[in-house]
Order: sequence, then C-alpha cells, then structure tokens
Amino acid sequence: MPIPPVALTKSAYAYDELRRRILTGQIQPGAVFSQTMLAQELGVSTTPLREALRRLAAEGMVQLDSHRDARVTPLTADEARNLYVIRENLDPLAAGLAAGSRTPQDIANIETTLQRLTPLSTSTDLDALTAHRDFHRAIYLSSHNPLLIGILEGLWDKADQYRQIGLQSQRDSEKDQARVQEEHVQIAEAVIAGEADRAREAMHRHVLGSLGRRAIDVLEGSQ
Repeated sequence: MPIPPVALTKSAYAYDELRRRILTGQIQPGAVFSQTMLAQELGVSTTPLREALRRLAAEGMVQLDSHRDARVTPLTADEARNLYVIRENLDPLAAGLAAGSRTPQDIANIETTLQRLTPLSTSTDLDALTAHRDFHRAIYLSSHNPLLIGILEGLWDKADQYRQIGLQSQRDSEKDQARVQEEHVQIAEAVIAGEADRAREAMHRHVLGSLGRRAIDVLEGSQ
C-alpha cells in the first residue's frame, strides 16, 4: 500500500497518483474502478479520494456516476480532432503574442525549460512529458493573456492522454526526435527575438507534426 508523501495532503496525493497512472497508461481509457477499493489501495479514505476524482473529472480525465464507481474517460477520434483544432489555432496565437510581450524573466524561463527538454520516446516517461509541458507553459505565460493561458493550460492533461496514444502507436525515430527538438528551438528563438510572425509559423509547424495529430489517425483506424 503506497504511503502519501508528508508534504502532500491525502487529496493531493490521490490526485497526483491517479493522474500519473492515467497519463502513463497504467489505468487505461474506459477502465472502470471501485472508489472504495481504490481508496484502500492508495491508503486514503474515500473522502480525499472523491475530492481527487472531482478534480480529475473537472479536467475531463475521469467520469463519475451516482454510485461508487468511476471511469477513466474514453478517448475518441472526435475529441482528438477537437483538441487538434484548438491547438492548431491557439498555440500559434500564444506564440505570436509571447513574441510581442515577453519579459526578461519570460526569456529566462523559456531558455531554462528548453534546456530541460528530452525526447518523448516512451508512453511511460512522465518526466519527459512534464518537461514538454513546462516548455509550452513558458511560451503560454509569456503571452500575458490570462484567458488564453487558462484555456491552453486547462486542456493540457487531456492532450497528454492523446499524446500517449500517438507514442504507443509508433515510436519516433531519431530523425523525428531531432525534428521535434529543432522545432522547439525555432519556437524559442522566434519568441525571444520578438518575431511574432516567425513564432506563429514555427508553432503551427510544430502542431501539424504533433503526437496529437498522429492520435487522430490511430483512433480513426481503430473506430
């Protein structure tokens, strides 16, 4: 039975652990589990577990019913397409705005997170997924548009679930990994240089070749 870290509340621990299991595929999309049994497994009572589940439900990662069960939200081609359309339009917008409003602190954050990036090579590498999120968050925050930041941040975990589908379907070659890393460099350089058009174009190319785009093809084939 896992023991919650001292620094975390039981609810926060349950949230982090469930999120980790969902994002790494340990709990598969569509899986149904008993809240009572899961609480026992995590070593927490049902109250903090339900708080964690409500938070995950608000993020679209689980579905709750009126009974004691919960379900990991199934992944669909339609939702993958909807997420892709949002990212295809809003990520370039954020990058363009960032190029026009980034501060010295923003630049430092972008440079730091860029250095920490590692290729997304396996579906269980949560550290690589976190580093990827941190880089894109640094771009979003540099836009200094709270509404846009909130939208993109709120969709990130859901998008990570579809990235997992892309990773599981086909492991990137070294050439693909180098391409993705170069795209990140081009985005960072354009934003730091204050070149809005170049930043938008670089981000748009990045989204076109993303794992989320690959997931659409995988799910369309399976459905």
